[in-house]
Formats: sequence, C-alpha cells, structure tokens
Amino acid sequence: MQNLINQREKLLKRLGDAGDLIKGSITAVCGTCGRAHCVCARQSTAKAYRLTYKDRDQKTQIVYVPRRRLSEIKRQVASYGRMRALIQQIIQTNIAIFKQGGQRVSGR
Repeated sequence: MQNLINQREKLLKRLGDAGDLIKGSITAVCGTCGRAHCVCARQSTAKAYRLTYKDRDQKTQIVYVPRRRLSEIKRQVASYGRMRALIQQIIQTNIAIFKQGGQRVSGR
C-alpha cells in the first residue's frame, strides 16, 4: 500500500506543474468572403483557425485563433489533455488505495 501512496504523491506533485490549460479543440476552417458568385465560394485556400469548447452550461462556444497565436493555443490544449490523463491516474490510484483499506494522507 505504501507504494500506492507514494505513487499518488508523485502524481499530485506533477498536477501542481500544470501551467496554462485550455479545454477545447482547434479546427481549421476555410474562409470565404460570403458573396455567392465569388471564386472563393467555389474554391477557398484561406484558412482560419478557431477554438471550440463547451462553457459551464454546456453550450458550444467558438473563439477565433489568430495564426500568430496558433502554436501557443495548441500547447495549452495539449497541456489540458496531459492534465486530464494525470487526473485519471490519480483517481485510479485512489481507488486502488481505497480497495486495500487505506485512508487519505492526513493534512489533505
């Protein structure tokens, strides 16, 4: 059981190093000017990027992502994914400790 408690402590320390997180997904969409007979309505090469996420009320929100900030937002979305996986590891470790009859570490 002590191994599980040590594992949990290591995971919790990693959780503290989360940094900037953003939940959502990034998509590239083809941009058009909106005029029905324009050439871009048939064939567009311009790409715009957007971040799509669900807000507190589970409504889909869309935020434009400027091309110059695309790599930054990709890092933050990836960081969220890593932290989400880490939280799942912590949960599984806590379940294993619980099954073995362990208790939470005091002071938490």
